[in-house]
Amino acid sequence: MTSPDGTTASPAEVMQELILAAWVSQGITAAADLRVADALSAGPLPLDELAGKVGADPDALGRLLRALIGQGIFARRDDGRYELTPMAELLRSDAPVSMAPMARFIGARQHREHWSLLTEAIKTGTSVVPGLRGKEFFDYLGDEPEFGQIFNDAMTGMSGLSIGPVVEAYDFTRFATIVDVGGGHGRLLAAILAAAPDAQGVLYDLPEVLAGAPALLRETHAERVRLAEGSFFDSVPTGADAYVLKHIIHDWDDDASLRILRNVRSAAPAGAALLLVETVIPEDDSGSIAKWTDMEMLIVNNGRERTATEYRRLFDAAGFEMVGVVDTASRFSIIEGRAV
Repeated sequence: MTSPDGTTASPAEVMQELILAAWVSQGITAAADLRVADALSAGPLPLDELAGKVGADPDALGRLLRALIGQGIFARRDDGRYELTPMAELLRSDAPVSMAPMARFIGARQHREHWSLLTEAIKTGTSVVPGLRGKEFFDYLGDEPEFGQIFNDAMTGMSGLSIGPVVEAYDFTRFATIVDVGGGHGRLLAAILAAAPDAQGVLYDLPEVLAGAPALLRETHAERVRLAEGSFFDSVPTGADAYVLKHIIHDWDDDASLRILRNVRSAAPAGAALLLVETVIPEDDSGSIAKWTDMEMLIVNNGRERTATEYRRLFDAAGFEMVGVVDTASRFSIIEGRAV
């Protein structure tokens, strides 16, 4: 067999590497927490100076970097100074698409606790968060503001992976009015309006979320965006040509998802487009990150990733005809439907 590093190994050795991959992930989290990549952004540094900048023990930091260098994350020059590699650049907080927030979320103590109960989630088929925290995941985030901010930053970073590819893969110019349902601060809607200069946008989310939107929209297309406050569990703005939901439906089980989609259908005129931005699980047994984010959804909120067939069933039950799945240059796809 071939191990993850490309060498020939026995099945036991390959299995061991897969199991110990959790250590690699936690090492990346430690580097992100310490902001090592930020400290090296101005150029290479010797170990003692780097340790001083990030507030770490020099010996322990050197050992961490030695391990990460073996993964292509950071490098050590011939003169002993440490420097960034293309992989390490992704851990800069100011990188165009920074992976640091996601690393900090995945390796956070609270999130590791959730994943340590995966066995329980598989036994019960339900989220472990209510039993562990006494409340649902999104309510728990409000009790842990620092962890909540890490989560929000991670979701923003994930959006950075999908927004460009989504806008490049789909023609939004045929719509006059586009509602971004649960659209946060409006990053996706701003990108869509840049690609569709004649379109108007409606940014729909909870009042406390929309409070952060004007600052971003002032820099982009504020004159073409109307802010609308509310919960997609109650209603959705009416009369638009297209309704976009990015990374929304996978958070919820089928009952909650149908409630959201039926609210969209109640608001949408016949023929309006429904556009879900999600990962789609392959129908076969091939490897896919979506099969692992599906476990994440189960653990935290009883949500799930879905196959195209499963999305088709949801669309049918909510009053939409599924048109198809549009692949993008990222791992995210656009599941397209039409109100019937």
